Amino acid sequence: MVHLLLAIIYVAFISLGLPDGLLGAAWPTMYPSFGVPVSYAGIVSIVISLGTIASSLLSDRLTRRWGTGLVTAVSVVMTAVALCGFSVTGSFWLLIVWAIPYGLGAGSVDASLNNYVAVHYSSAHMSWLHCMWGIGASAGPYVMGALLTRGHPWNTGYATIGIIQIVLAIGIVASLPLWRKRAVTAQTDDAGPLSLRTIVAIPGAKQVMICFFCYCAIESTAGLWASSYLTLVRGVSADVAATCGSLFFVGITLGRAISGFLTVRWSDQQLIRGGAIIMFVGAVMVFVPVTGVAIASFVVIGLGCAPVYPCVIHSTPHHFGAHRSQAIIGVQMASAYTGTLVMPAVFGVLAENVSAALLPLYLVVLIVVMAFMHERLVEATRGHRTQAR
Repeated sequence: MVHLLLAIIYVAFISLGLPDGLLGAAWPTMYPSFGVPVSYAGIVSIVISLGTIASSLLSDRLTRRWGTGLVTAVSVVMTAVALCGFSVTGSFWLLIVWAIPYGLGAGSVDASLNNYVAVHYSSAHMSWLHCMWGIGASAGPYVMGALLTRGHPWNTGYATIGIIQIVLAIGIVASLPLWRKRAVTAQTDDAGPLSLRTIVAIPGAKQVMICFFCYCAIESTAGLWASSYLTLVRGVSADVAATCGSLFFVGITLGRAISGFLTVRWSDQQLIRGGAIIMFVGAVMVFVPVTGVAIASFVVIGLGCAPVYPCVIHSTPHHFGAHRSQAIIGVQMASAYTGTLVMPAVFGVLAENVSAALLPLYLVVLIVVMAFMHERLVEATRGHRTQAR
């Protein structure tokens, strides 16, 4: 039964990644049908991100009341309904309406599932589960692209992924008894959900929030701007740059598969530190005035990113205790989505008004701050840690 539940969680992580790249893949064919500028993709993305931030902050309250299994099932249903809503809408503003449950569902399932795995499973599973997310995030745009290539409209792509999500939700609902058997035990040192003010006051909370903000700023900025940097600064053709830019995500996915095995030998802290060093080396490589090295550097950055996200989450119960981990992971997710929402746009302003050549320096600064805040987190929680690995 335990293995069956773990298999369901693995599939759930694939599902979590499936919708993430759909908007970018479909937007070139979507916006003409709505009669809006290409830049309006940013509006849809912002609405989704705001929804994920809000639901992440509510994850502690929701999970305490309904349990991880039910929250996950309802969240996946919300996401599935939103995707199906995308597939039938003919109005941009109706698309914005559907983006609300899209974001709310994604944030809830992300925070709840990550905490459940952090409490109940090893760091290896956390890394491999996030590798599954990478597979889903890669498969979603592939499905959309394959359907578009075969002459289907973008609506069919959203409908297809939506149906997959519905099937997954049915499986999760059927598995609810398994989730209840492994439910987190009742909290022993507090009476209920923690307020945001209380969470932020916990030693180490501010540090882990900034650390996660910076990490996701690095991941989203590199993912969004790598291709543009190669084109604008290194003179690589747009089609080649698009392929090379995707190598960043290949590095993350491959790195997470590898880091799952490395957890047998090294702790979460060691893998986070090692990942930060590799990220720094990769960002410095971007400065090298050789196009091939610049392209390879984004693979290196992706490899460095690989262990950081899952290991920071998995170490949360270790730093703060299992009784507070859901609340902490909720604000971590909110910080992550905020970094994803804000920092790529900030670099866009810099690229437009100064130079896109600032990308490696921008990444180096974020990496240094991230690593510094992780060390501050370790120091701040030294006297509060549990004995979990």
